Amino acid sequence: MFRETLSLMVCTLALFAPQLAQAQDANPVIIVTAPGDDADADDAIKIDRRALGRAGAPSLLGSASREVAGVSLSNAQGNPYQPNLIYRGFSASPLQGNAQGLAVYVDGVRFNQPFGDTVNFDLLPDSAIESITIKDASPVYGLNALGGAVVLATKTGKSAPGVNIYGALGDYGRREGGGEAGWSRGDYSGYVALQTRREDGWRRFSPSKLTTGFADLGWDGARAGLHIKFSGADSDLTGNGTSPVELLAADFRAVFTFPDQTINRFHRVSLHPWVAIGEHSRLEASLYGQWLQQRTLNGDAADIEECEDIEGFLCLGNTANGDENPVRDEQGTVISDTLGGEGYGVLNRSRTVTSSNGALIQFVDKRPLLGGENELIVGFSLDRSRTRFAASTELGVLTPERSVTGLGQVIVQPDGAVAPVGLRTTTQYTGLFVAESLPLGPNLTAEIGLRWNEARVKLIDQIGTRLNGDHLFRRLNPGFELDYRMTPALTLRAGYAETNRAPTPAELSCADEDAPCSLTNFFVGDPPLEQVVAQSWEAGASGRIAGPWAVQWQVSAYRTNSRNDIQFIASTTRGRAFFQNMGATRRQGIELSASMGRGPLSLRAGYAFTDATYRSVLVLNSPDNPSAAADGKITVMPGNRIPSIPRHRGVFSVDYETDRFTLGGDVQAQSGQYLHGDEINREAQVPGFAVVNLRGSVRLVGKVSLFAEVNNFFDRRFATFGTFSETEEVELAEAPGASNPRSLTPGAPRRWLVGVKAQF
Repeated sequence: MFRETLSLMVCTLALFAPQLAQAQDANPVIIVTAPGDDADADDAIKIDRRALGRAGAPSLLGSASREVAGVSLSNAQGNPYQPNLIYRGFSASPLQGNAQGLAVYVDGVRFNQPFGDTVNFDLLPDSAIESITIKDASPVYGLNALGGAVVLATKTGKSAPGVNIYGALGDYGRREGGGEAGWSRGDYSGYVALQTRREDGWRRFSPSKLTTGFADLGWDGARAGLHIKFSGADSDLTGNGTSPVELLAADFRAVFTFPDQTINRFHRVSLHPWVAIGEHSRLEASLYGQWLQQRTLNGDAADIEECEDIEGFLCLGNTANGDENPVRDEQGTVISDTLGGEGYGVLNRSRTVTSSNGALIQFVDKRPLLGGENELIVGFSLDRSRTRFAASTELGVLTPERSVTGLGQVIVQPDGAVAPVGLRTTTQYTGLFVAESLPLGPNLTAEIGLRWNEARVKLIDQIGTRLNGDHLFRRLNPGFELDYRMTPALTLRAGYAETNRAPTPAELSCADEDAPCSLTNFFVGDPPLEQVVAQSWEAGASGRIAGPWAVQWQVSAYRTNSRNDIQFIASTTRGRAFFQNMGATRRQGIELSASMGRGPLSLRAGYAFTDATYRSVLVLNSPDNPSAAADGKITVMPGNRIPSIPRHRGVFSVDYETDRFTLGGDVQAQSGQYLHGDEINREAQVPGFAVVNLRGSVRLVGKVSLFAEVNNFFDRRFATFGTFSETEEVELAEAPGASNPRSLTPGAPRRWLVGVKAQF
């Protein structure tokens, strides 16, 4: 597939070769960033390069949560580089099992990984990001844009000339550094960036390291242009998840069981050509080939104990029918009990290798019409992938520190409840779209979007036949918006959009209630799932106020109704789950934002209200929820709130910047959220919190500066995610007799970082 992409790139170069000879100086850089490019950009939220590095070291996730009230970070994994980014009640997450509802693009290339639509933030080159744009729902952005799209643009030699380097040290073994260099001469430019980060982790046994690199070579002529981009990442992350509340009370840095390790290797090459066609039109494209290898190692407590009827051997506990299920090895032999029936754990291993390629090609026409500018974009996208997945479970023993040491025996149950998995999948996502910005007069514009999505997912079992499946999903999505410029300082808008998400290979492989998979992403069945369809309405206003203070403001109100949302549902067998369509859900809310500046002083404030609820009656399994029935089931009623989504969130920032120094800070506050597994909203919420972050820099000599940041200045204890766990199954030396099943992922305590940066 990578060869096919290279061939497509060569053909494109040959197509544009006659235009490339017409190079001229001082021409703009044109790179498509997403389907429809700048469509519906008037009410988008944009974070520029300056905001990305406001705290000193560049941080994509840190700037998003600091600058946008509607963006919250839910850290289910417990690693700062693996959070769930939640916007309008929909998430972009690196974790399998999370419902993915945001489309993410990097320079026009779809960044949702095809196996599970996951978004691995550790693969993104923070130092090379030019801007982040968050757009509301539109059919133009293709699959997964239920709640909107996150569009990232990278730097070029023309947009980021010069050399910048930095190095920083912090507590808990944190150290990071990086450099970037950009140059341009006439129509030619080049840019390269490298960033590396290491830390021991503020939680125990939680080290992480990651390195990202990026390069761009470009030619920008008067009638055509071409950029080739290279991106790579190497990360080794430890995220040890939630810990029981009684354990956290005894030791806030404690982890429940470990290790929980994710190792990613990633590289991508992309080609971005464009060519003018007449005075008002151009053809532009993004073509790519990429490869991702992900390996995971997860140590967990196991529901394994001595059999009652087969003395001296092991059985799985808490089976669905209550019968004993002897634990067997690869030869089918029942495994002997060597620990006196207690203290068993498991090591779950997986390896996922995905190669993918594709193209986004669109025709753009801009010309005056009816006192305004008409923009028509017609495009085509194709994304193909091939994935190989393998997984196994090794019997282990829990150490006194609650780590798991393998005993060398791989578990293979005849019923497939726990067994090695070998799976090959192929996907092909095709899209045809039209985006039209049509002036209806000097002050009124209609934005029209239409997209045809086709998703084909094929699964091929590499061990047996149980996982085999071939699925096809199709849908035509419309959308429109009216923008009315009431005055030069006030614009009103209202619109409607339909979007959809196709079930992923990971979800289709684990959708059987009678054959659930483990919570560490194993797959055992293939019944059909329905695609998710969302209908979104939005209205809003934005404006500017001139005067001594330059003020910009925006307000939005929205409602999104979804059909057939897909959720990872706990099974009656503890520690296992399956994907299921859930009927109807609704996300609705209001977003307010304002910024003002005068001289060196700037202020920014935002508030987001997000009401995310179920709209159908559901019977779910939640065996560790104290409010569940005796059989572990809970009944969700219409109006119950969806867990892990804060209802209120507010941000406030202030910065004072001069040539000699900068000083600033921000407050981020959010309300409580229900625990995952408490869809009936009976148990206490994860408490709300507010944290204060400070930052500043001072110029030492020339263009060399010292910078510092302190996060969670008042050292507040808080959590961003919660669920229930089998606390009584594991002995906690720090909290003897602990029985509370509430389990939280603690937020980081006060942390500092000090560094030096230089510009040349």
